[in-house]
Amino acid sequence: MAPPYAGLRVIELSDDPGGDHIGRLLAEMGALVIKLEPPGGSPARAVGPFAGGVVGPETSLNFRFYNGDKQSVVADVATPAGLAVLHGLCADADIFISTLQPAALAAIGLDLEALRAANPWLIVLSVTAFGLTGPWADYKSSDLVALAAGGPLNSCGYDDHSIPPIRPGGNQGYHSAASFAHIGLLLALLERQRSGVGQLVDVSMHEACAVNIELANPYWFYPRINVQRQTCRHAQPSPTQSALFRSADDRYVYFALILSDPKAWASLVDWMEEKGMAADLADPAYADLAYRQAQFPEIQSLVECFFLIQTAEEAYHEGQAHGLPIGVLNAPEDLFEDEHLKARGFWVEVEEADGARVKYPGPSYVFSAFAAVPRRRAPMLGEHTDEVLARLSEAGS
Repeated sequence: MAPPYAGLRVIELSDDPGGDHIGRLLAEMGALVIKLEPPGGSPARAVGPFAGGVVGPETSLNFRFYNGDKQSVVADVATPAGLAVLHGLCADADIFISTLQPAALAAIGLDLEALRAANPWLIVLSVTAFGLTGPWADYKSSDLVALAAGGPLNSCGYDDHSIPPIRPGGNQGYHSAASFAHIGLLLALLERQRSGVGQLVDVSMHEACAVNIELANPYWFYPRINVQRQTCRHAQPSPTQSALFRSADDRYVYFALILSDPKAWASLVDWMEEKGMAADLADPAYADLAYRQAQFPEIQSLVECFFLIQTAEEAYHEGQAHGLPIGVLNAPEDLFEDEHLKARGFWVEVEEADGARVKYPGPSYVFSAFAAVPRRRAPMLGEHTDEVLARLSEAGS
């Protein structure tokens, strides 16, 4: 069976990771994604790190990650000729992705509603910092600004509140917006199947972040309590015990010691007894939750010692074998040797333009019926300009 988005033609005009990411998701599932770039290249090409430490438009690892499986066409949409190229491509497209804010759209004379009206089949997907309307529509943003203004940042950080909130990595603000955009696009595609008409989908990164702050929303909406950030565990109204434990090899494991769960408590005690580290925890008095809670400092100290006599990997696998939710803390480079990712074929090799073979994350989705799309390198700047414009010229003649 063909990939899920096979046959869809997408035109991407993006200057941030949110638009780049939604384009990548569509491309890796079979859509033909044509990325429009200015003559100097997408801003993503100037973001490091750079392969081999060589700074240049073709060596940005950031660009390579976000733009695999796409085509690159150089068209300066700030000029009438470039804007004409955009309109020509959209006339034969299913989806147009734009990250331009209202002022930027007006500056180049691009009206998204008029574009959609001129191409009734077209779905226009706008993914911007604050949406296309409202008093902040043209405010500048970034991943950090979005996480701060939307709320998630206030829940991220350390037990020591003299240290300010800490931004989580991975472009989570942009990726949240891209996830919402993907869902909105799917709904628009379903509606187009029914009605034969596309629509404008307006996605705000600010709004995506505002509903993506886990426990902070319900705690404020109902009891009017602000949660407090904690080191490597969920923000809560009041402090909870640490869930990080150092192991014998100086790595850490994450283990949420939940005293109120009798099954988890029994499994932990059995495991500690097997290693001769349970001390008095098997005493019948500990069967009572109130007693366990009163003895918590002693329990926590014993558990800390227990993890110190085994490596992180041993604790991870043995704890899981006992049915306990334990995870080992990996550094990013550790994931290349992760046996589970290897077993699932997560890493795939991609040949770059210079012939080097580089490992990339595999597909975001694994389907039982849809065919997979081979992971291809990101395009060189303007690599497909002549081909695409020649096809556009033929279509217009």
